[in-house]
Amino acid sequence: MLELLAAAGAGEAPPAWINWLPIIGMILIFWFLIIRPQMKRQKEHQAKVAGLKKGDQVVTAGGLVGKVHKVDDTYAELDLAQGVRVKAVKATIGDIIPPGGTAAND
Repeated sequence: MLELLAAAGAGEAPPAWINWLPIIGMILIFWFLIIRPQMKRQKEHQAKVAGLKKGDQVVTAGGLVGKVHKVDDTYAELDLAQGVRVKAVKATIGDIIPPGGTAAND
C-alpha cells in the first residue's frame, strides 16, 4: 500500500507554463480594471479639449471657471471676470460646462 502512495506522489511535475498562469491572470485583471478605463478617459478628455471653441464655459484643473475668448494650438484665453483675462494651457482644461448646466464633476 505504501508503494502505491509513494508512486502517486512522485508523479511528473506540471508543465512550466502552468506556473505563469496566475501572473498572466493578474496582468489581464489590471489591464481591464485599471489601464483600459484610464486610457478611455484620457482619449475622451483629449477630444473635449480638441473641440474647444470660443464662447465655451470651462473649468480648469486649478478650479477656475471662465469663458473661452480665444483658442490656438496650445493655449486658450479665458475671461474669468469683467476685465480679467488669463492664458491657460489647453491640456489643463478640466471640463467644459454645458450651456445652462453645471460641470460634470461638481
